[in-house]
Amino acid sequence: METTKKVIQEVESCSAHNYHPLPVVIEKGEGAWVHDVEGKKYLDMLSAYSALNQGHRHPRIIDALVEQAGKVTLTSRAFHNDKMGPFLSKLCEISGFEKALPMNTGAEAVETALKAARKWGYQKKGVEENQAEIIVCANNFHGRTISIVSFSTEEQYRMGFGPFTPGFKVIPYGDAEALEKAITRNTIAFMMEPIQGEGGVIVPEKGCLAKIREITRENNVLLIFDEIQTGFARTGKMFAFQHEAAQPDILVVGKALGGGVYPVSAMLSNTEVMEVFKPGDHGSTFGGNPLGAAVGLASIQVLLDEKLEERSETLGEYFSKRLQELNSPYVKEIRGKGLLIGVEIKAECGKARPFCERLMALGVLCKETHDQTIRFAPPLIISKDEIDWALEKISTVLQDASQNISWEE
Repeated sequence: METTKKVIQEVESCSAHNYHPLPVVIEKGEGAWVHDVEGKKYLDMLSAYSALNQGHRHPRIIDALVEQAGKVTLTSRAFHNDKMGPFLSKLCEISGFEKALPMNTGAEAVETALKAARKWGYQKKGVEENQAEIIVCANNFHGRTISIVSFSTEEQYRMGFGPFTPGFKVIPYGDAEALEKAITRNTIAFMMEPIQGEGGVIVPEKGCLAKIREITRENNVLLIFDEIQTGFARTGKMFAFQHEAAQPDILVVGKALGGGVYPVSAMLSNTEVMEVFKPGDHGSTFGGNPLGAAVGLASIQVLLDEKLEERSETLGEYFSKRLQELNSPYVKEIRGKGLLIGVEIKAECGKARPFCERLMALGVLCKETHDQTIRFAPPLIISKDEIDWALEKISTVLQDASQNISWEE
């Protein structure tokens, strides 16, 4: 049996140190649970940042993966395949958009949306070439490419990676008034996350999304929602914008679209926006491949058939309420929607990571974000009993974080 220390040492010796994971080495997973290389069992309360909404190795998604792998896995977009059409049709159906452009990673889908918005700005809105401006929010997280980090406000994400891509303007998150003031004749789009996950599970005030939708429509500015982390039932709705009926012009999705087994992402929009793309303008060798399409279709069907939207809403309300009732002396605020919940630790009580490490020792896996916030985002197939089990451990840590805790059965 491999030991945790040995595996981590090997990784550290041959991998770039661009992550700082908790010291656990996961060997297998099923449903909401994972096991490490030493046989210890943990409840996954992170879901690979919402990529595992359907749980680890959901049987129907694995079956779709295996069945398609036995036929054909990749054709490139040089040829058609028989899986992309049904997949994109279902994706458009559940989201309310006319067309979809499949990619692989979330960052690719964001880049696709930025390119579409700029070309729309020049061809449809009549903005002078190379003058298009896109407004974004402070504290955003949309990916790690050069263009995306160019409009990040996180110093570490930008340090050493310049020169940066121009054409972006930053306003405070959730500030509709600031958006209205920032719009000029060259503004072609406004992009935001309906809830900032990586930013600390920051939820805008009620009515904010609807107001932003109104402002962008009145000014002929495309509204882009990045729902890579909040989409596919994570917040108690299939998409977070549906909490306020604020349908965007462009929707960016990923993570859970691949069911936790394969990278699948997409940009969705209407015909007017999508028709700016002509053959050769944009593409991806693996985008829309039959294996990813089969997995994506199965992943969507699981969400629908198992009513994970309703489950997320009900269990999310229960989980949040129970967390509030702990009245922890360490907690500044608890916020979120559905099963995307952030527990912010008071600055005077230290950072969130030690709390995550203590929870790991008790068999609960979660991760800190922006230093002070513990993010809880379990698979949506989690049961109420499993949440109660986790709450016992969370209560232990949040009531007395000073005690020495070790892993237990």
